[in-house]
Amino acid sequence: MSAISEAVILIAGQGSRLRGADKNCLKPFVPVLGRPLLSYTLETISSAGINTVHLVVGYESERVIAQAKQLIPPHINASFILNRDWQKQNGISLLTAAGHVSAPFLLTMGDHVFENTVIDCLLDNYEPDLLNIAIDRKLDSIVDLDDAMKLQTRGNKVAGIGKNLRSYDAIDTGLFVCPSEIFAYLERAKSKNAGSDCSLANGVELMAAAGKVRGIDIGSARWHDIDTPRVLEHAERDTSWRALRSLN
Repeated sequence: MSAISEAVILIAGQGSRLRGADKNCLKPFVPVLGRPLLSYTLETISSAGINTVHLVVGYESERVIAQAKQLIPPHINASFILNRDWQKQNGISLLTAAGHVSAPFLLTMGDHVFENTVIDCLLDNYEPDLLNIAIDRKLDSIVDLDDAMKLQTRGNKVAGIGKNLRSYDAIDTGLFVCPSEIFAYLERAKSKNAGSDCSLANGVELMAAAGKVRGIDIGSARWHDIDTPRVLEHAERDTSWRALRSLN
C-alpha cells in the first residue's frame, strides 16, 4: 500500500465543451458506459488505498456536492473545498486546497480516467520531494493531440510543458504526486500574472525550470482525458480500456 493517504480532485470548472447545450447534466456526472464520470476517478483512488479525498468544487457547487456525495465509497473520508474563482484556471483551484491537504498527495482531474496500473505505477515510483507526473509516451494513441498538455523530457526529468510546445516526447496524463512546494510555485506563477490567475501548467513550468519535476512513464497502460464528446465516444469504444476496467 502507498504511503500516500490523501488525494485532491479538481472538479470546479463548467465543462461546457463536454456538456454542450445541456445545462442540466454537470460534467462530473456525464455518463460514461452508463456510470457517472466521477465514479471512475473515485474508484481508482479507492483501489490505491487512499482514504481521504478533497474535491475542489466551484460551478454549481451545491448541485455538484449533493451528487458527488452519492458516489463516495463508504470507507473514504471526503471533504469539499469551494473555489469561488472557478472561472479562473485550474492552478487557482489547486491553490484553494492549500492548508487542507498533507503532502505528498495525489492530484488528479475529475474528467480523467485511468487503468488502475497507471496510479499504481505512479505511487510505486514517486519521489516525495519532487513533483511527479504520470507521463504517456504513446503519442500516436492520443485522441486530441492538439489539446493535449505536451511535455519535453530529459531522462526522467521534465524540461518543458505546454499545449503549444513544438518539440515534445510525452503527454501529461493529469495524474500527479505533489510535494508541498507546489503551492509556493503556483503563488509565484500567479504573481507573474498580476496576482490574479495561473494554470497548473504555469506552476509545473516553474518547477521544471528548477529541476523539480519528474516524469514517470505509464508504459502500455491506458487513460483518457474526457473533455469533449469526441473523446467520450472514443473512450466508450476503447475495448482495451473497458476490459481492464471491468466495464464490458
